[in-house]
Amino acid sequence: MSRQSRADIRDWLPASGATIVTLFAYMPDKQVHTNDDSSLRRLMRTRRKPLALLLSLPGVWCSLAGAQEAPPPDIARSDGLVLRTVPALVDNPLGVGDDVPMYVRGMHLTGRTNVDATVDGDAEARKYRQFVKGDRLTYDQDSDEVVARGNAHLSQGGNLFVGPEAHMYTGAGDGYMLTPTYRLVSGGGGKSERADIEANNVVTMQRGTYSACACTDEGQTPAWYIKASEFEFDQEQQEGTAYNGILFFQGVPIFASPYLSFPTSTERRSGFLAPTFTQSTRTGFELSTPYYFNIAPNRDLTITPRFMTKRGVMLIGDLRYLEPTYAGLFHLEYLAKDRVTGDARYTFTWQHSQSLGYGVNAYVNYTKVSDDTYPDDFGAGTNFQTGVQRVYNREVGLTWSYGDWSFLARVLKYQTLAPSAPQYESVPELSATYNKLDFHGFDFTMPIRYNRFQIASSTGQPNGERLYAQPTLSYPILTPGYFVVPKVIFNAASYNVNYPNGSMMQSSITRTVPTFSFDTGLTFERPVNLFGTAMRQTLEPRLFYVYTPYRNQSSIPIFDSAVSDFNLAEIFSENSFIGVDRIQDANRVTMALTSRLIDAESGVERGRVWYAQRYNIQQSLVTMPGGKPENAGVSDFLVGGSALLYNNITFTSNVQYSPNTSQFNRGDAGITWRPGERRVFNLYYRYLRNPPPVVGQTALTITPINQVELSGQWPITPRLGVVGRLNYSITDKTFIDALAGFEYDADCWAFRVGLQRYATNATTTTTRIFGQLELKGLTKSGNSATEAFKIGVPGYQAPPTNQIPSRFSNYE
Repeated sequence: MSRQSRADIRDWLPASGATIVTLFAYMPDKQVHTNDDSSLRRLMRTRRKPLALLLSLPGVWCSLAGAQEAPPPDIARSDGLVLRTVPALVDNPLGVGDDVPMYVRGMHLTGRTNVDATVDGDAEARKYRQFVKGDRLTYDQDSDEVVARGNAHLSQGGNLFVGPEAHMYTGAGDGYMLTPTYRLVSGGGGKSERADIEANNVVTMQRGTYSACACTDEGQTPAWYIKASEFEFDQEQQEGTAYNGILFFQGVPIFASPYLSFPTSTERRSGFLAPTFTQSTRTGFELSTPYYFNIAPNRDLTITPRFMTKRGVMLIGDLRYLEPTYAGLFHLEYLAKDRVTGDARYTFTWQHSQSLGYGVNAYVNYTKVSDDTYPDDFGAGTNFQTGVQRVYNREVGLTWSYGDWSFLARVLKYQTLAPSAPQYESVPELSATYNKLDFHGFDFTMPIRYNRFQIASSTGQPNGERLYAQPTLSYPILTPGYFVVPKVIFNAASYNVNYPNGSMMQSSITRTVPTFSFDTGLTFERPVNLFGTAMRQTLEPRLFYVYTPYRNQSSIPIFDSAVSDFNLAEIFSENSFIGVDRIQDANRVTMALTSRLIDAESGVERGRVWYAQRYNIQQSLVTMPGGKPENAGVSDFLVGGSALLYNNITFTSNVQYSPNTSQFNRGDAGITWRPGERRVFNLYYRYLRNPPPVVGQTALTITPINQVELSGQWPITPRLGVVGRLNYSITDKTFIDALAGFEYDADCWAFRVGLQRYATNATTTTTRIFGQLELKGLTKSGNSATEAFKIGVPGYQAPPTNQIPSRFSNYE
């Protein structure tokens, strides 16, 4: 078409804002006929090669589109180019509705106006979000049906169906196909005897199969598939339903159900999570089959039947909820009758937080366990780092923030499982804290707290009340090169103690102790060149002085205080005790020196070494009951370091050494190598001369901790990986805990298996074997196997989740 002809065409456009659809007709010595009596008898002649036919004729194709208004006059030229106009979709820019035009392509067209039409040769008809292809297309206007025969393809909303014959109703937007092979927009697909496609994005299959596996070879059987008498896929809800379905894995039926619901996207959907198989010395063979209920975007529920051959059937439920003003969860484990003990066994947890407005918030954290041995028998609250949990909180409280004030009111109780000793409960605790920062350079804080403590009478310990206040004033001077922080603290407490009958101990006690501290440090920096890399080295000396006069506190009971662990944080603190029942007298200086190597270009810290030691100018006399005073002179010194090597190797080490006894009291060293994704190797060494006792130990049976720990994750092949952990006691010459696992990650499924051994107390251990099968696209991974790997191996990475393709991935 020449430029002049295009200019002429623009002159023919109506002024009402209509759209123009162009007809290209390239036919080799052929005639294309229509029966439009008002216009065309002979459309065109040409001797050019056949390319394509794109039609928009008002007499035929506008009727296909359902247009109700008469078309505008034809625009015909002697060169065979015919232009037609269709009404502009001004009020419907997306083209949804009966006025949406249909576009047809093919090699040959014949038809009768307002009756029927036939397109032969690579025929295709398209309308909004749907198309139909085939060797031949026929259209019947009375039924508003387009039929494709021969290599038929039908697509609606991104779902594609391929078969010998397809039927599409253009006005209704639905259709059907016999014996199709189909692929849903979500990525799943299969075969069926008949597929019915509805305009509301619902697809129904009769007597077919479904799988989310993407088979690369023609005719290849998926690793897993569902065979059912009927499928229903709701694209809006992104959910599929199988009626009278059987689940096959590697060609073997593994599950059957008259009703089976499953998700068709990566969004949260109701359905089964990956089951877990376990063999344990305490519970026997276990099978856990979680079912996830996606109640709402802000609510969900997981129900897990736990079948145990030695114990019976336990029901586990987890309910989560999230609202603009409150959130929380319920967790319940219930076994109606334990086959070993004959009793009902259970645990229940409720965690809730709620905003009440005006800065007031409420919270609940409550756990109830049926008996002392429940966590030992069923593994509740057990992991490698913390062992078996034996103390459970039961707490409810209110918090309020107003300006510089914050308030707390709570009741804190515990359920303590034997053989752990009972703890003091605070019923209630009322506290208020005032913070005023940078007031003319001063920082002022003042916590005020009231507690009423009680404990079981069988312990023989007193109950009591405590009122405590600690006003603190400091004047921090902070600069890039140095800092100075002088601080004054006033510790005031009043006790009213109720001792058991017959005790001659003082019941009313008042204590006031002032404390002064001075913290200062310098930062020096210089450029260095290390192994050809520009670095910045720092030198950071620090000096910390604290003075607290002696006050006799031996008559004060210990409600919630303990000796702090000796570490880098404690050595720079004013009080060596945790809590407020003991304020240590002190006249001491702490000195420390730190040096860092920082990459000058990236700012990454490549290495650090530090040293800290305390010097007691005079002896500290305040102790915990049964403790010894801290002598004058130098304390243990702490030295440590860390390094980042080759961007994937990190090394850390810390040592506590006593110059008075010439002994190492603590030491640990660790190295981590992370060369790539899902590749990690950890090596740790730990030594502790005087560890705290654990459950089941007495003071006479406590031995030093001298352990070596190895853990790692490594792929053997692109699909198969191993996970392992060994914690070996050099002192006892035995394994404390161990984990060995394998992961196989295929395109359509994953399998994890592990062998785990851990201690439940000082004398007993539990061994279990677990396995988990995940069918990708049908079930999502649960927590049992992957959680055990994460806890056992620092830096563990789960295999990546397959992403469901976009609706445009298979766009035609």
